[in-house]
Amino acid sequence: MQFNINDLLRENVKRLVPYSSARDEFSGEAKIFLDANENSLGSPTIKWYNRYPDPHQRQLKEKLSAIKGVSPKNIFIGNGSDECIDILFRAFCNPGKDNVIICPPTYGMYEVSAHINDVEVRKIPLLEDFQLDLVHMENRVDDFTKIIWLCSPNNPTGNALNREDVETVLNNFPGIVVIDEAYINFSRYRSFVQELTEYPNLVVLQTLSKAWGLAGLRLGMAFASEEILAACNKIKPPYNVGQATQELVLKALDRLDEVNDMIRILVEERNIMAEQLLSVSIVERVYPSDANFLLVKVKDARSVYEVLVKDGIVVRDRSNVQLCDNCLRITIGNPGENEALLNSLKKIS
Repeated sequence: MQFNINDLLRENVKRLVPYSSARDEFSGEAKIFLDANENSLGSPTIKWYNRYPDPHQRQLKEKLSAIKGVSPKNIFIGNGSDECIDILFRAFCNPGKDNVIICPPTYGMYEVSAHINDVEVRKIPLLEDFQLDLVHMENRVDDFTKIIWLCSPNNPTGNALNREDVETVLNNFPGIVVIDEAYINFSRYRSFVQELTEYPNLVVLQTLSKAWGLAGLRLGMAFASEEILAACNKIKPPYNVGQATQELVLKALDRLDEVNDMIRILVEERNIMAEQLLSVSIVERVYPSDANFLLVKVKDARSVYEVLVKDGIVVRDRSNVQLCDNCLRITIGNPGENEALLNSLKKIS
């Protein structure tokens, strides 16, 4: 498999001269900043927020580098993973010409972002065991297929994809392969982040929204080769991650032990919930999960969903999604929330 990033990049991106911010043109130390048209008197809330944030999030990347075991040069920081997804479309997919492959049921933003960017979506449904259909995928790939989107552990099914199947795709597809690992911290499977040097066409997405509990800060990460990330950095807005977000994330990254404790508790609760849900008469199946949620097949999912809402409990009805007929996606809550859900389901039974 021959991978050449210049064969994939859009011509306008190759020619693009990125916006150069005031902070891009300065390096070193200074006491007085009169370069970026900021309000030099401060702000009405916290004084130092009158200054623009580091457009390259250098401190964040250094700290993430130590945690993830990759060079800061292989890290891209986005305003949520959704920004990373959109930027990859804009870097590599020509509107009205190129196509991408997704494997439903999967995360819906791949398709939404494709439509926003006027890119054809080719759907290769997962097999009945929620694994990749490699034969069907191979038959749908053509010269205009630029990206294959894989989610592992997958949302909404919860399972990790077979590593050998993912490696087959990486070894045989000459375009970009994106592996979305939003839920990898809850899985027993090894992240693909450590495989970046092995696969020049690999992009791994992760997030601080799940295991780190920072969904409100909107911070996503893309790990890839310097060449791929150079294209992403040309396209991203100059100050895409705010100062407050960067500061709060830096503090959170110092508390890795607490995060690991939360992961352990949530995995334990997931296993308990999976077992206890099977004792509820309206539950027909609980699918195995490597994430912080369970996909649960019930009798008449819409009715169950509506009764739960009346009890003040909101889950996700996934019945309209391929292969998920009468399925609810249930996020693992704290022990009290999980008990309340089980009691409501038993009342419905």
